[in-house]
Amino acid sequence: MKTIGIIGGGQLGLMLAQEARRLGLRTVALDPAADAPAFAACDGRIVAAYDDAAALEELCRQSDAVTYEFENVPGEVLVPLVEKYNIPQGFRPLYDSQDRLREKENARACGFATPDYAAVDDERSLREAAARLGYPCVLKTRTLGYDGHGQAVLRSDSDLAKALPLLAVPCILEAFVDFDFEASLVMVCDGVRTITFPIGRNVHRDGILDLCFVPAEGLAPGLEERMRQTGERFMQACGYTGILAVELFVKGDRFWFNEMAPRPHNSGHWTLEGCTTNQYRELARFLAGMPLEEPRLAAPTVMKNILGRDLDAARRLAAQTHEGVYVHLYGKRESRPLRKMGHVTFVGCDAAEYAARWAERFA
Repeated sequence: MKTIGIIGGGQLGLMLAQEARRLGLRTVALDPAADAPAFAACDGRIVAAYDDAAALEELCRQSDAVTYEFENVPGEVLVPLVEKYNIPQGFRPLYDSQDRLREKENARACGFATPDYAAVDDERSLREAAARLGYPCVLKTRTLGYDGHGQAVLRSDSDLAKALPLLAVPCILEAFVDFDFEASLVMVCDGVRTITFPIGRNVHRDGILDLCFVPAEGLAPGLEERMRQTGERFMQACGYTGILAVELFVKGDRFWFNEMAPRPHNSGHWTLEGCTTNQYRELARFLAGMPLEEPRLAAPTVMKNILGRDLDAARRLAAQTHEGVYVHLYGKRESRPLRKMGHVTFVGCDAAEYAARWAERFA
């Protein structure tokens, strides 16, 4: 029986471990928290920091293949391990995704359109870049920002002063895209073949994904196929294998690269019930050297992200029986208003039905 090693023990690792078990695979995860969610489904655990070289080496020794479910794993710690152990995705997609400037340059070089951008390191370069890109624009830290953290929208010169604290670290300034909605490409590539999951419309609240509607209503004719083709060419051009999620801005019949993550993605949770296969299962297949399965939409589906503020409502829903409603709670002990605590999938449901029947149940 093959063993998959997972660097990171959050909810993504939990769902990967659950799907791996269904395929007859073992899993072992490494996480600094002794109560990490993934440990509940894994066959082995290693409690250690992500940059603990000895612990990472032990994880690799115990595993036939190793992956990561957390994009802030220090890319440099993987370099010596890739040379000795089977880490099929390698360190490159992780490394590329960890710096927004490097990420944008790579995306543009390999086939995606991106918003205009400029590297900024101090007030002078910020003012020069803002003058060139125009307002509004978005200032982002180049590393570690997520879920709306580490960024600020600048609408005029008067906003520059309040953004200066972000320049304590290197930043990137991006032209603002007046998009219709956001979408995600979730792909798995085995080096020869790339599968792409159906594309949905993402809705954010407070900078955090709130809802995902699949299929994405209002896509211009042929746009989904162009997104798929661009994503597949991008993975091939970069030499990436394994799983990759690319977040996109969509406006009419155009789309722009926003950012990427070389791991299962929050916007792909819906695939667990709304698709003929799911992102975790296909990642596990890739890691185990099994043939990939082409995903097909099972029915229109809505995914609701459950934050701490929604947890009581989700628990009440879990205690009830509703056809096509699947409540996933991640088992995190500490709940905070904006912490991701679970998700709910509504299969056979579209945006109108969700608004009429389910939306008012949540905060």
